[in-house]
Amino acid sequence: MVRLTDHGVFIDEKYEMIPGLSERPMGAPEDASEVEEGRKKTMAYRILSGHNHSGDMKNLKLGFDCMVSPDNNYVNILQTARAAGLKEFNIPYVLSNCHNTLCAVGGTILEDDHAFGLSNVRKYGGIFLPPYRGVLHQYMREMMAGGEKMILGSDSHTRYGALGTMGIGEGGGELVKQLVGHTYDIPYPKVIGVRLTGSPKPGVGPMDVALSLIGKTFSNGFCKNNVLEFMGPGIRNLSMEFRMGIDVMTTESAALSSIWCTDELTEEYLAEHGRAEAYKRLEPEAGAYYDKFIEIDMDSAEPMIALPFHPSHAMSIREFKSDMDRILREVEDAGNAIKGDKGKPFSLRQHIKDGAFYPDQALVSGCAGGLFENIVAVSDILKSGTGNGIYGIKGQELNLHVNPASLPIMEDLMTRGIGSELAQAGVTMRPCICGPCFGVTDAPANDQLSIRHVTRNYPNREGSKPTQGQMAAVCLMDARSIAATVRNGGRLTAATELQDVEYRDIRHIFNKKIYENQVFDNFGHADPDAEIVKGPNIADWPEMTGLKDDLLLKVAGSYKGSVTTDELIPSGEISSYRSNPEKISGYTMVSRDPQYVPLAKAIRDISTRPNLQETANAVTFGSVMISDQIGDGSSREQAASCQKVLGGFANLANEYSTKRYRSNLINWGLLPLRTEEALNISVGSYLYIKDIKSILKNGESEPEIMILDGDFEVNSEEELKGLSASDIEKHRTGSIKATLDKLTVEERDIIISGSLINYYKK
Repeated sequence: MVRLTDHGVFIDEKYEMIPGLSERPMGAPEDASEVEEGRKKTMAYRILSGHNHSGDMKNLKLGFDCMVSPDNNYVNILQTARAAGLKEFNIPYVLSNCHNTLCAVGGTILEDDHAFGLSNVRKYGGIFLPPYRGVLHQYMREMMAGGEKMILGSDSHTRYGALGTMGIGEGGGELVKQLVGHTYDIPYPKVIGVRLTGSPKPGVGPMDVALSLIGKTFSNGFCKNNVLEFMGPGIRNLSMEFRMGIDVMTTESAALSSIWCTDELTEEYLAEHGRAEAYKRLEPEAGAYYDKFIEIDMDSAEPMIALPFHPSHAMSIREFKSDMDRILREVEDAGNAIKGDKGKPFSLRQHIKDGAFYPDQALVSGCAGGLFENIVAVSDILKSGTGNGIYGIKGQELNLHVNPASLPIMEDLMTRGIGSELAQAGVTMRPCICGPCFGVTDAPANDQLSIRHVTRNYPNREGSKPTQGQMAAVCLMDARSIAATVRNGGRLTAATELQDVEYRDIRHIFNKKIYENQVFDNFGHADPDAEIVKGPNIADWPEMTGLKDDLLLKVAGSYKGSVTTDELIPSGEISSYRSNPEKISGYTMVSRDPQYVPLAKAIRDISTRPNLQETANAVTFGSVMISDQIGDGSSREQAASCQKVLGGFANLANEYSTKRYRSNLINWGLLPLRTEEALNISVGSYLYIKDIKSILKNGESEPEIMILDGDFEVNSEEELKGLSASDIEKHRTGSIKATLDKLTVEERDIIISGSLINYYKK
């Protein structure tokens, strides 16, 4: 179904690779200009060039048309921007209240955050989307995205490519830069052509196509930090919501952004949402050049399932059912590695009964699952095959819950009677929130498994607590196969196995009055005299120190495999501390390594004493995290800011999973050190980098990291103050060749300053 071409290609007017021209080796002098001209014929180039302020398309300085943030991170962003000298929102900035659904569990009361956000919208001139009205990405689709636009969001699933908008999900620091008049600086990204052909069979949904793409491209890094450009005759066979459902999942391929060809369906969608002027016809020109190419034959698409603990652990439901015991044994092994020795071993194979697989929970939710067509298809599947129009699933153990993506979608479902159909079937209709996807609602019981049409199934994303012996898991599936499973008494069933379903073609009617009456759009009407409302548990950022000449690092955490952002700062109830930097930092790595925080704090206690900072000693002392790969997942900046609050000054990895996580490190003053060498360095070890400040100032990128022997130890302020170069050298046992990769002049200054806040203060 998915074919990858891992070299540059040119396409013709039918979006097919040009034979010969695409197969020849690139790099000859006559090819360079041809490639450059070909790049200019892509949709991505057209949009990026229109937003670039550098005058150099190889090194972009991008300004965005608008921005969006959810309530799990906009408080921190606004606090940072205010500290950086914010005067007024210079572009439309939407504050959405969709992620957090906990009101007062251990941390900040949710409504305190909302009152803070609303007061900032009044003062600086923003847009406030109140709770339960919509998931941020659906609101942006309905009200903000349009042809040739660029939108920056502090959520990793910021994707609006199907509407002709390049969306990029980043950490909060990048949004702060936009708010205070700076740009988003990146080298020109690679662009991958994605050619769609064929048409999905009835019962195959957007998640099935998306998981097929993710399963082929994530583990090999094929799409990492690249732009995906969708084209081909298959697009015309997809509704707008189907396109959006694929598009939002491209984040899980590690792509930077996405863009799609637009057509009359795009034009109709925008017109129906009151924004006909936002339509722009987009398609690549014949002769366009792509760095790589993907071909997806949707005729052969099958219902898919992504096994725990990543969307890329994807296979067809057919394949899974043919070898369930072995596959689940592997999942159990992975789960027990996460859980450790807390309680009885994690188990899933008890869900196999009489040769079939029975999950415990079913959810269709949020920006990926909660779309109108998905929910109508759920009702069609449950309704069909009974002969009397009644579902007849009373008494089954598997319950289905639905969170529509927006209040306009929910209102239309109710008006058309779909909501009534679902209610009679025992399906519950929930508020328009990200709760299940973000792990703050619907946590399964111990050893249970949930099937969900949401964006992620990372470890602990469903809300379990492995360090407390509580472990559950999530499989991603399309809403259609989830409904088929519910209809079949909870027995895992691909929607294509059902032969009696009559799928209705019901066109969603958008009611713009819902937003007109409830959303506070104050852009362009800032009130400098408005008072900021700040609850007692909303705390300012602590003081953060910058770099001195040399850097001494003590390893507070050393891991094998991938460290995800959900492990760095778990979602779920820990997000209730989101607005208090010190408190939330106390939960860093809690689901994987409860010793990380006390070790990091012990290092911080020595390194950040005020009188120590005034000494002539030119050594900065802080903690470092080490792993093969760090940063897969969410764009939430707490994954990096919490490391900094705990006294971190660097990460050392073989790979950083995403550009957004690496940017978060930089904006919080942590060195993104990378090495090709094997990292067998234990917790408690010491590393030393001489002249790090000069290395950064001089534009160098390859510091030598000294490894110190086991006799070296710093236990007090006095020992650190008395440290000399000779002390370091006599304990040296080896070194690591590392790189900082490409850093801009501004990024180097931010790291030297100790954080983006410090940089702007200067």
